[in-house]
Amino acid sequence: MTAHILIVDDDLSIRDAMHEFIEMSGYVSTVASSAEEALDVLTTNSVEVVITDIMLPGMDGLALTDHIKRKGDSDVIVMTGYSTDYSYEEAISKGASDFVFKPVRFEELLLRLKRVLKERSLNHERIRMLDELKKLSITDGLTQLYNSRHFYSQLKGEIERCNRYEHKLSLLLLDIDNFKEYNDSYGHLEGDKILVRLGRVIRSCLRKMDTAYRYGGEEFTIILPDTDGDEARTVAERLRTAVSSEDFTDGSRPDVRITISIGVTQYFQEEKIASFVQRADQAMYRSKQAGRNKVSCIFDNSIS
Repeated sequence: MTAHILIVDDDLSIRDAMHEFIEMSGYVSTVASSAEEALDVLTTNSVEVVITDIMLPGMDGLALTDHIKRKGDSDVIVMTGYSTDYSYEEAISKGASDFVFKPVRFEELLLRLKRVLKERSLNHERIRMLDELKKLSITDGLTQLYNSRHFYSQLKGEIERCNRYEHKLSLLLLDIDNFKEYNDSYGHLEGDKILVRLGRVIRSCLRKMDTAYRYGGEEFTIILPDTDGDEARTVAERLRTAVSSEDFTDGSRPDVRITISIGVTQYFQEEKIASFVQRADQAMYRSKQAGRNKVSCIFDNSIS
């Protein structure tokens, strides 16, 4: 995609000449005669680089640079004809990516512009890679749900918010029924296919504010913020029904049906994370004891 360059200068002849040169160099160019006009352009356009004079009517170029770097995403090249009044360090401290003196040699400006655009591209790629690495570090590679490490981090944050603002918070813990027997009969590769499909079913049943995690081998947890126990029970029943009615057959095995046992509990103010999770686990165990493919709830803070 062609980079968009904004030229800010109150000298019409310089502004037009630079605009023509930038366009001839293969970029999209827009012009502004003041910082205020430039800010209007930036509110409605995606601009990669702003080239601005320091001396402008009203807000000067350094103030414009500072504003852009605090509230925008554009890089800035600052120009000045007053070399004794403004320093490179001052421009850089405001967030400028480069600093050139007037009269500007267009060939030099083009080289500086290309360098700024290259560094911008590399920086964006670096940020994208870091975001991807962060995502990988908190995601279960098989199911694409969040992993158990991220579960405890998120649950801690939700509990802190719950205690601070007295919000409701509920937790589901679910386990695939008879999964060991399935793995023993058909092998772990077939078992992995079940886990992948189950991850998709879980995601399809959640609200936007809910988050799901692969807790262990065939165990999963779901954090339900701003949700009381009765609402959590409804979510759990919807999930249980969706899984039991899902056809997991993929052609290699006839009529594969899977069920899950779910434990539901609600958080109590100032409760420890361990007891909260343990109670959900006990509720899930009750579903197993009751014959599997069940939802069991424990809404008191005692564990018996």
